[in-house]
Amino acid sequence: MRSSSSLSGVKLGTYYVVHMPEPDDFDFWRERARGLIQCDVPPDRIAWVEPGGSGDLFAHGKRRMPVPPKDAPPVRANRRFVSLARNAALHSDPERFALLYRLLWRLQANPRIMEDKADLDIRKLEELDKNVRRDSHKMHAFVRFRLVEDEEGGEHYVAWFEPDHHILRANAGFFMRRFSNMRWSILTPRGSLHWDGETMAEGPPADRSDAPSGDPTEDLWRSYYASIFNPARLKIGAMLKEMPKKYWKNMPEAALIPELVAGAQKRESAMVEKGTLEFEERPETLAAIDKAIHACRKCPIGQLDNHAVMGEGPQDAALMIVGEQPGDQEDQQGRPFVGPAGQLLDAHLEKVGIDRRTAYVTNTVKHFKYVQRGKRRIHQSPGAKEIDTCRWWIESERAIVQPKLILAMGASAARGMLGKTVSITKVRGEPIALEDGSELWVMAHPSYLLRLDGPAREEQARLFDADLAAVKERLEELAG
Repeated sequence: MRSSSSLSGVKLGTYYVVHMPEPDDFDFWRERARGLIQCDVPPDRIAWVEPGGSGDLFAHGKRRMPVPPKDAPPVRANRRFVSLARNAALHSDPERFALLYRLLWRLQANPRIMEDKADLDIRKLEELDKNVRRDSHKMHAFVRFRLVEDEEGGEHYVAWFEPDHHILRANAGFFMRRFSNMRWSILTPRGSLHWDGETMAEGPPADRSDAPSGDPTEDLWRSYYASIFNPARLKIGAMLKEMPKKYWKNMPEAALIPELVAGAQKRESAMVEKGTLEFEERPETLAAIDKAIHACRKCPIGQLDNHAVMGEGPQDAALMIVGEQPGDQEDQQGRPFVGPAGQLLDAHLEKVGIDRRTAYVTNTVKHFKYVQRGKRRIHQSPGAKEIDTCRWWIESERAIVQPKLILAMGASAARGMLGKTVSITKVRGEPIALEDGSELWVMAHPSYLLRLDGPAREEQARLFDADLAAVKERLEELAG
């Protein structure tokens, strides 16, 4: 493809300058990159210029965009590259588009390059992706709306946020879904979003003075925040890492933090005396979680004669499958979903084309709850308090894996994700936006099918397959 007789006619000293219409326009970059690859234009012959930038340095020898020949071969790019590239394109690094093109160019000769974790370009791409995901998470967590009155006397909510990267438009859908019944605006130095309850509109960059400084409802929010502040889980270094001080000025509760931190030691001592001290700082690796859950005795289930069962699968899996709890077989083998329900799940996953090996599979509750009947251990469903206690571990797994889509099977798994009980029949088949930008999909647990027979089982199996097929389709959309 890169022969000296290339149809592109690229010569030494000839540059092609691509002017990006928007700093976050991945689709435009992809279209131009495909054409340039098909014309065999090497990475060092292209300058990618963002809005407001200049291509003057490359004026000498600059050419108009080449047109790919009709018989040009298709451009190859696997899903992992597209997924990472779509996110990395939102980064503020001015060299990001050049990096993406360089990797796309290399992919044509080596389709497996994305598997090379030591490659400097791959590591840089993963770093950009991680930074953008973190910035989006901060936006979801730290945007605070303030109530103002519009010109007609109606309610309008305005928030100020300072993103590090070009994430505003990419996160519009999250806020539209979460605050669909509000009329709101999000103002940033990079642009603004305005939602009137029906239509999303974009606006120019704003200044901090354009946003309101507070409203009466914030007193209630500060009271609530103070009441839930847990000194036993206070790690000042970790808190500053997750909630940098740059966001504090936009958060009404932040003014309380110094006082709450000052009183934390006294409150912690009181909690120790009462025996109500909670978990410490979250483990930072899956191996640390595995070790910790085997020592956990925070609820009655962990005190039974059983073994904790850790999740398994790729640490960077796009899909996380969450069940209720280990069963008898899982407890004995130390692996999730290996019993009858797991075997049924495997069959349905294979039927719709989902490879279980690419998913991270785990359970909301980490120990097997049962009652002893002779030599048999009879499964017992975990209670709400037990599920809520074990949320600490599933949230820790989720924070490390950072899946794009979470599939919660059964009411217990849904509660473990949402912190509340929901009706599967009401929420199945529709995505639920979570605070970290991932999507939650809820469906029945495969063990439910095992308890049915005849037409009832056939109907539920059909719904089960339909739910999995919808998840597969959505995963493909998220992969780009």
